[in-house]
Amino acid sequence: MSSPEQLTPEQQQAIEAATFRRLLQHLDDNKEVQNIELMNLANFCRNCLAKWYKSAAEAENLAVDYDQAREAVYGMPYSEWKEKHQKPATPEQLAQFEAKQK
Repeated sequence: MSSPEQLTPEQQQAIEAATFRRLLQHLDDNKEVQNIELMNLANFCRNCLAKWYKSAAEAENLAVDYDQAREAVYGMPYSEWKEKHQKPATPEQLAQFEAKQK
């Protein structure tokens, strides 16, 4: 078995890509976990992943807009995901989020 130091850049990239795809699948399998919960617990959410996706594309001189990036992360247009799966944040969730922003 190869250690991380022995991986070629291509192998490293393939592993990272597979890991990212698995993260997206995990989030898709757990739609009940709301973005505000992710933000409150981990300080990132699906929208953050979309922003990072867009930024990575731009670093490669590829034109990916935010809506395209969100669709890649959510597996569907954001408006559709929001309608089907997003619940209103509770006052407690909003208070926790606001407290972390300070």
